[in-house]
Amino acid sequence: MTQIPHETGDFAATFQIEGRPIRGRAVRMGALSISPILDRHDYPHHLAQILGEAVTLAALVGASLKFEGKILVQAEGDGPVTLLVGEYNTNGNVRGYARYNPEGWANLERVNKGGEPHMPQLFGRTGRLGLILVQDNPDIQPYQGIVPLNKATLAQCAEDYFDMSEQVPSSIRIAVDRAATGEWTAGGMLVQRIAADDTRGETDEGWREAEVLFSTLTPAELIDPALPMTELLYRLFHEQGVTLESGMAVLDQCTCSEERLVTTLSQMPDESLRELVEEDGNLSIDCQFCARHYNVDISRVTGPVN
Repeated sequence: MTQIPHETGDFAATFQIEGRPIRGRAVRMGALSISPILDRHDYPHHLAQILGEAVTLAALVGASLKFEGKILVQAEGDGPVTLLVGEYNTNGNVRGYARYNPEGWANLERVNKGGEPHMPQLFGRTGRLGLILVQDNPDIQPYQGIVPLNKATLAQCAEDYFDMSEQVPSSIRIAVDRAATGEWTAGGMLVQRIAADDTRGETDEGWREAEVLFSTLTPAELIDPALPMTELLYRLFHEQGVTLESGMAVLDQCTCSEERLVTTLSQMPDESLRELVEEDGNLSIDCQFCARHYNVDISRVTGPVN
């Protein structure tokens, strides 16, 4: 894990508001993380933004994980977008992928006249958002919480997740856009209320104050590379005092490998694999996340032919 100063471009970090029952996390991503992910797939502009939001949300949540592993932000449904995955590993690596219907997307663009779509338009009536926690320890089962995708934005749906699944009042802001240079940039911030106890006393008033200040945060501020996160946090919470911890470097790095692919293929029925084999005797497979191409000899993943 690589610790970096919080002024560096691609990072995830936690922050504390002094004397307030608030915990927070901040993320900035650009040339080393979100930009190559979105450029690699050449998605329609608004779809690329939504995928960027999913990766940013994964980093926001993952920045505070206390175990070695990963978090997946997974949205799926029966709309023009059928699957959206943003993944953050506790070593700072991120990746993302979207699957969509081009005809359905073109129709959505016509209906919206180029405007930004909302979640029910993207994922349809069955749309749902899952946050999946997977520990590296194979003896611990993954944890998954699910909420419907019935709000306008992914951030609002994620707020519902924390409220319904974890009973933690949360406010989330995420922005993703392509700069004039052509590079994609993303920024996100999350604040959560810490529950009252004998030491803190009642936390309602402190949370309401933080929410009001947080509501003034703009998308332009979140993704402005010339605005250090320390300065942005000072703008928001200078009267209370705020401290940003050293950040974790966030990098575009896929977890795929030929070894993992062979292991996965070996678990599939031989008949299914032989139906997919090319004339040269290889299985030709592309990673959906990073688009890396693999040629795997069929004999490595199947038993002998009877």
